[in-house]
Amino acid sequence: MTHHVILGAGPAGVIAAETIRKHAPHDRITLVGDEAEPPYSRMAIPYLLIGNIDERGTYLRKNAAHFDQLQVTQVRARATSVNTQNKQVQLDNGEVLAFDKLLIATGSRPVRLPIPGIDSPQVHPCWTLEDARAIMALAKPGARVIQMGAGFIGCIIMEALAARGVDLTVVEMGDRMVPRMMGPVAGGMIRDWCEAKGVRVFTGAKVEAIVPNGSESPGLLSQLAKAVGLQDAPTDAPLTVRLSNGQKIPADLVISATGVKPCIDFLKGSDITCLQGVLTDEHLQTHVPGIYAAGDCAEAFDKVSGTTIVSAIQPNAAEQARVAALNMVGQHATLKGVTQINVLDTLGLISTSFGNWQGVAGGDQVSLTGDGRHLSLQFKDDVLVGCNSVGWTEHVGVMRGLVEGQVHLGDWKEKLKQDPTRLMDAYLATAQAQGAWTGAGDTRRR
Repeated sequence: MTHHVILGAGPAGVIAAETIRKHAPHDRITLVGDEAEPPYSRMAIPYLLIGNIDERGTYLRKNAAHFDQLQVTQVRARATSVNTQNKQVQLDNGEVLAFDKLLIATGSRPVRLPIPGIDSPQVHPCWTLEDARAIMALAKPGARVIQMGAGFIGCIIMEALAARGVDLTVVEMGDRMVPRMMGPVAGGMIRDWCEAKGVRVFTGAKVEAIVPNGSESPGLLSQLAKAVGLQDAPTDAPLTVRLSNGQKIPADLVISATGVKPCIDFLKGSDITCLQGVLTDEHLQTHVPGIYAAGDCAEAFDKVSGTTIVSAIQPNAAEQARVAALNMVGQHATLKGVTQINVLDTLGLISTSFGNWQGVAGGDQVSLTGDGRHLSLQFKDDVLVGCNSVGWTEHVGVMRGLVEGQVHLGDWKEKLKQDPTRLMDAYLATAQAQGAWTGAGDTRRR
């Protein structure tokens, strides 16, 4: 009997376990997760903060007996090392798990910046249900909240905080909001929109220190305040936050949303090749036979850029998990690649980015800005390789289809350069009408 060990109980781990059980009803499956709660979706946490769902609403599977019914053994622990020669995983609870097939689906974790005061009890990331509970206790209407980071995840959190009626300030190190998703024009438009909605936004700035106001050791506090230039710190808030632009802001709560990184530290010293993430082939297998990776920790081939990337979005995690699981049970399944996909709702303003939205060397581009909307298209030869939009809700699926399908536009490239709003016409004339894009099996997607 084959024993499949899955490290990580997020969306990728759950889908992999279910897929293995479907195709291998008698194999042994062990699902390892390091949180006390049942498997849940981190992407549901903002909805929990808003109050649209309760904690149960974040659970990936609502039936408490779901995994027992599938005969999936759950282990509450964290992997600390993998011995590829002996096919064993060491857990932090002292247990050693032997495996025949291993899936690494450990996801990612928040980046922790080395800022003085980051360990204060009023400072939290927004990543786990435990984090969410702490935030909800502090983010009352009118509470002074400072959020560090205005990337994709940060903007989702910002949406939830604004809905709670807090006094919100966002600090972003980049020169614009969502800098890894939006160009200067688009990012600036999102900032202006947020400010018009009552959110203070500082771009090109960073938090230099977080200083508690009041302490059992006033002498030490005084020294710290003096060191960071906060001698005049206000006393009506538990924290004072100093920014690189000279601002000193009182805060009841500080949210750290400064990005995430793959959870792969435990693989150091193993034979498993890691770059930014765990390097995989088209079958999601690592360089070690029988060991696979999927989700936010996996580095897979991106057909648009032609390189391997970590694409930390749930749809990609789900597909990677499915493909990995099928190969783990002996079926031949191939990942057709991943694409950078982002669709963001920021206080009612819809923005998108697909593929190489920044463009490629030697490529052409066209952009259109006006009436609070922005659209940018990037081409390589006659293929749309990336696009960026703010305020355009029309044809979002078409943008994705053209980029993912790597559709040859022919004469329609020049027509789009003349009028980039004719995306649907271009799609109908090239991809659909001519059958140029037939889905995942099309060789042009490889």
